[in-house]
This record gives sequence, C-alpha cells and structure tokens, in this order.
Amino acid sequence: MKCGHAGCCDNSKNKHATKHFHSSHHPIIKSLEPGEDWYYCYVDDLAFEFE
Repeated sequence: MKCGHAGCCDNSKNKHATKHFHSSHHPIIKSLEPGEDWYYCYVDDLAFEFE
C-alpha cells in the first residue's frame, strides 16, 4: 500500500479504486468494509488475504 487512497471497488457505480490504479499504477487495493480483510492485485488479477 503506497498512498492510502480510499475509493470504491468495482461493485460500485464509479469504480474509483480501478480508476486510481489506471492513473497511479498502484496495483494493490485493500477492502475497508467492516469485517472484511481482503486485498486485490490488479496486475495479477488476484484476490488474497493475510493470515
């Protein structure tokens, strides 16, 4: 995680996280939803969690 940008994922209308990836090339996003602890890498098209 580089910059701390908070944006909605692709389940939202505006897809801010994806737009941020395309403009900044920051490849990893983390869910900020309560009770969720997943990450997603745009480059590898891979969702993951840390244990």
